[in-house]
Amino acid sequence: MPPGVPRIDPVGLLTLREVRRFIRKPWAWGLAVLFGFLYLLGSLLEGGMLGLAHLSGGYTITIITSNATGAGWWNYPAVIVAAPWGYLELPFFTAVSMLVVAVGVALGMTVAVLLAFRLLRPGVAGAARTKAVGTATGLTPAMIGLVTLGACCSTTAAASAGVGLVAQASGTSVSNLLLNDWYLGLFQVVVVWSALFAQELLLTVYRGLFGPGPAEEARPRPAYAELGSRYLAFGAVRALLVIAGLLWSLAMFVEWTGVAPLSAGPGLWFQWLVQHQLLAVFAVSAGFFPGATVRLLERSRSGLLRALPVFLLVGGLSLLVWLPPVLTTLGLDSLTNQLLGSLGAPTSWGAISPGPIGGPALVARWLLEYVCVGGLAVVASLSPNKVFARVLGASPSRETDAAGVRPFRAGGDPVAAAPAVGIGDAHSPSPRPAPEP
Repeated sequence: MPPGVPRIDPVGLLTLREVRRFIRKPWAWGLAVLFGFLYLLGSLLEGGMLGLAHLSGGYTITIITSNATGAGWWNYPAVIVAAPWGYLELPFFTAVSMLVVAVGVALGMTVAVLLAFRLLRPGVAGAARTKAVGTATGLTPAMIGLVTLGACCSTTAAASAGVGLVAQASGTSVSNLLLNDWYLGLFQVVVVWSALFAQELLLTVYRGLFGPGPAEEARPRPAYAELGSRYLAFGAVRALLVIAGLLWSLAMFVEWTGVAPLSAGPGLWFQWLVQHQLLAVFAVSAGFFPGATVRLLERSRSGLLRALPVFLLVGGLSLLVWLPPVLTTLGLDSLTNQLLGSLGAPTSWGAISPGPIGGPALVARWLLEYVCVGGLAVVASLSPNKVFARVLGASPSRETDAAGVRPFRAGGDPVAAAPAVGIGDAHSPSPRPAPEP
């Protein structure tokens, strides 16, 4: 591998190795605790779980373990604290999800502050565009956390948090989600930690541009070339796949607010496991790790993995082509059947109602979820190499391409094909990267 090219370690990504490297100093951890505390305080106040008032009666702590007030089951056990200065209410799932989100926001905000100071120091490699990229990289999870502030218990924050996007993706209404406020907490956790994972990914790829960590020796810094239009297009497609996959995965939990999972039949479970989760996870994986995903599809030519492209093809086609009424009545979903339903066709034709949304929102849902997620599964199961090379810019090949540039290998590397789009040659002083030993 050429010197200076970052090797992507999936374990390091999942454990946020670069984020932890940035906040290794004790004072940095203290800053993270401060940001987490401020987010928790703001969320409690915004959601009405914390109230400041003059109360009489001293200190009392009440633990409610049963659904005595008619609230949702996800609120129990709940803790209510009354004090002379006010009150504090902690429903179970709301409190847990708020704490998890606060940890993600604290990490993202701390990295943002450290990056800002580091990139403003004189002598740090990189031009102005590098500073802009670095600042955006650090602020992404923090900004998303602030946008979703208190969404798990505030309808105003929930409306501004993008919950409506998931409602449109699942064909339900925002009011249904607000009634099932456990979903709002789940939404916050998924969105904030997905952004934190993306931050870790970018910190790993561009680690040479940000200088050495707080307790790390200086290392060679690659002189990255200008980002070409093809590379930016690949990045846009990958981001679109991640967004579409996350929305499509969360849509399954939205459906659980109206259908009890334990009482669902095999048709609904096929929709949830194959049409939703399998295709959604595949889209997110293709967005984050296109190189590793296409290599997984290559290995599926033998052994138990042979079932993977089959399920991808079946799941993708079932989202796009017309399904007979016997399948739609079992719970399967399809774009063609929804088109028939929007045109007023009878259910005997297999028509499916698209739900309470319509107009541009419905068209966006069809394009983003059915065409994007389902179409990727179909074409990738039939010809993974061409699709991932031309659409996502990733190739598992170890041979040189037509331009004589060999893509470097990095397990699960999201920019595995960067040399093929005009970035790789800048990593080494020689015109071509030296062969790996």
